[in-house]
Amino acid sequence: MKKGLSDSVKFIALALFLVTLSFNSFAQDISKDPAVISAGEALFNGNCKSCHRVKQKLVGPALAGVETRVPSIDWIKSWVRNPAKVIASGDAYANKLYTEFNKSQMTAFTNYTDDQIMSILAYVKAEAEKPDAPPPGTTSITAGGEGSGIPNSYMNVILVGMIVILLLLLIILGLIITALKKYLDQKDLSAEDNEIINSPYTPGTIFRSTGFVFLIVFIVAAVSFKTVIDGLYSIGIQQNYQPKQPIAFSHKIHAGQYEIDCKYCHTGAIKGKQANIPSPNICMNCHTQIQKGTNTGEGEIAKIYAAIGYDVKTASYTGKQKPIEWVRIHNLPDLAYFNHSQHVNVAGVECQTCHGPVQEMDVVKQYSLLTMGWCIDCHRKTDVNTRGNAYYDKLLELHNGKKAMKVEDIGGLECSKCHY
Repeated sequence: MKKGLSDSVKFIALALFLVTLSFNSFAQDISKDPAVISAGEALFNGNCKSCHRVKQKLVGPALAGVETRVPSIDWIKSWVRNPAKVIASGDAYANKLYTEFNKSQMTAFTNYTDDQIMSILAYVKAEAEKPDAPPPGTTSITAGGEGSGIPNSYMNVILVGMIVILLLLLIILGLIITALKKYLDQKDLSAEDNEIINSPYTPGTIFRSTGFVFLIVFIVAAVSFKTVIDGLYSIGIQQNYQPKQPIAFSHKIHAGQYEIDCKYCHTGAIKGKQANIPSPNICMNCHTQIQKGTNTGEGEIAKIYAAIGYDVKTASYTGKQKPIEWVRIHNLPDLAYFNHSQHVNVAGVECQTCHGPVQEMDVVKQYSLLTMGWCIDCHRKTDVNTRGNAYYDKLLELHNGKKAMKVEDIGGLECSKCHY
């Protein structure tokens, strides 16, 4: 009887173990839920994209298929939260990665939850399963599609050619009129015909007339007045200001080619008034490994090393530092208040809305006017981002539902919003 009971207990224990194991395995499944994938994409772009790509090696390894390469999903969670601890534990796979990537240690994301890490894996897996894009230069152009129009260079040539032809026609017409006048002067013509041919209104008499002189003076005065007014209105406006920086940092390479998120470097944009100039420590997250031109002590990366006191030969910090004297480009007057986090984090405004296509700029310039009128115009046209924010529920209920709620409807044009 006791033996039978013991066997039953063992059977139940084994069954519970298998159920638990099955549950844990199910819990580790990577989700295919679009909402989870979208959340993972946001986390990946904000924190992982500066060092990783899904299908290609960058500063770190390509992440496609990572869930099949590592010992377990739990291992990934431990690695993301504290890679140094996993390496120090003697884990064979962790130390293999550490050695393969020149002992470059990944940033620890200690605040990531299991759900956040799983959402990133969901995004990586979804991207890995997408077919590769066709190589550059293989895209076909269909009639009426993008690129089917006449290139701008051809249009310029056509316009210049048309102007030249018009000038030639005017010259030919002048020569014909002169030849006809000489021919008719030799003929016996009536008084009316002679009056038409020998009209007193010649180019010389027209240019010397009072009316023509008044017209020229009026045009010159009007253009001068407009120039003065435009000049007065442009005081304090620095649009297209593009100073030379002490280090030739290319946004086209970093934000464009490598698609590094603006907020990865300008960390203050999501949590404070200032977007802040990135610390050189952020640069060193990548440039301890990317060292082009530093062997000779030349190049832009070497300037970062000199500023932060980094010896590339010993891969250590000397302690000798000096500030990088960046030249400020965007500057609002002290009387104006602007908060980056309010616009970027709450309103969801893209950086390019105000700063233009920085991902295409080798040298950044002030893209927008940044005047009071420019800001007010934006507040009049921009819809309030009310998605998922219960704060706006009552306002939306009271607002006229027939039209979208603009920023001006919630006090966006009040003086004290920006002037305090």
